[in-house]
Amino acid sequence: MTASADTTITTPSCTLAGRIALVTGGGSGIGRACCQVLAREGAQVVVTDINLQAAKDTLTLLPGGRQHVAVAMDVRDRSSVEDAMKSAQDQCGASPSLLVNCAGVAIIAPILETDDDSWKKNIDVNLTGSFLVTQAFATSLLESGNDPRGAVVNIASIVGKTGCTNRGGYTASKGGVISLTKTCAAELASKAIRVNCVLPGLIDTPMTARRSKDLMRLIPLGRAGRPEEVAEVVAFLLNERSSYMVGACVEVTGGYGM
Repeated sequence: MTASADTTITTPSCTLAGRIALVTGGGSGIGRACCQVLAREGAQVVVTDINLQAAKDTLTLLPGGRQHVAVAMDVRDRSSVEDAMKSAQDQCGASPSLLVNCAGVAIIAPILETDDDSWKKNIDVNLTGSFLVTQAFATSLLESGNDPRGAVVNIASIVGKTGCTNRGGYTASKGGVISLTKTCAAELASKAIRVNCVLPGLIDTPMTARRSKDLMRLIPLGRAGRPEEVAEVVAFLLNERSSYMVGACVEVTGGYGM
């Protein structure tokens, strides 16, 4: 399909000034990097984490001073999620219109050695958490009476697409996040809320500290990614520059899994 001759190309603002962005898992790793990049782009950031002190530590790294807030949130628990969303709204004076679902765990074990608790924790944090927070976020935004335009970015994983040995619960949860992203995108686009996701590969975070050296041979760039390299893509997907992207899953992998 081609544009008509009289189509006017406009350049939307590249900043997120005036927007409130809530980030789960903002106390470390990719979540912390997302908070830093979104704050740099002008957003007021609500840093949420199950570890409130870690969220407060992230606040000290953000430009913009006291406009940013830290809130405790256990993404597995509906009451905790709803309470945190209300706290964010009360402290910021409006509902967040941007969301990054980054809270995650990776409990590693072969399928034959994976116990029920390990499987459940992977699913509860990574998949159910993304569902609960997205639902609470969208409900809050749509009921606020403010401009309903919003954007959600879920942090999935390339192994949610490819699978990976010894990570059955983790890969299943991240595969679920990919599917959840597409379903939410289809349902919420008509309500002016865009939903996309990012599929990181090996990123240098506390979660990947015990990675195998052999893994590097599978990455064409020959190195682990940096959290900020994921965060820059997240910021783009939250920005109006990606206004025609809905249900997209963007790989940030250094070439792993091509």
